[in-house]
Amino acid sequence: MLLSIHPETPNPRLVRQAMECLANGGLVVVPTDTVYGIACSLRHARAIESMAEIRNKKVKEANFSLLCSDIRQISQYTKPLSTETFKLLKRNLPGPFTFILEANNQLTKVLRFSRKNVGVRISAHNVPIEIIRLLQEPLVITSVKDPVDDITEYLTNPELIWENLRGTVDMVIDSGIGGITPSTVVDCTGDEPVIVREGAGQLIW
Repeated sequence: MLLSIHPETPNPRLVRQAMECLANGGLVVVPTDTVYGIACSLRHARAIESMAEIRNKKVKEANFSLLCSDIRQISQYTKPLSTETFKLLKRNLPGPFTFILEANNQLTKVLRFSRKNVGVRISAHNVPIEIIRLLQEPLVITSVKDPVDDITEYLTNPELIWENLRGTVDMVIDSGIGGITPSTVVDCTGDEPVIVREGAGQLIW
């Protein structure tokens, strides 16, 4: 279904409806401060497998990110953050950035396979933040992509995304036209943070 939720003042009833779809193992296209993304609950292994199938990948090979509500939630699934890394995240999140961090055993336990690193995000968009807070766990997310080509209209217009993914996802949240520039990706697993993909936003070092 196509569900319209205002980006600035999300209706709590509609937020709960989206949350319940995710809690029941559904795939939901959610808005972020960059591009629309296909998301599912971290606790539903079958939903994560379905997302991997959409990407024609095995789950272990899929570079999905965790969309979290705050840094405290991020820390539940990563190894302890250094002071420098914590400050970097604090300066830039919420925002259009994905930080690659070392995963901990909790993430391995949830996913049921070992994962060395994980990308994490906190979007500066009210809708996913409210959904995650209500769900009380991160979302697994990957960017929406057109199966044929990166046709901007099909990537940014929620109505066309729904037409394109109807039968593949359970819900598309319409919070207006989305962006086309993905997040900037910063690898924090080495001695120094390294930008591995230039995207939206200007990183504050």
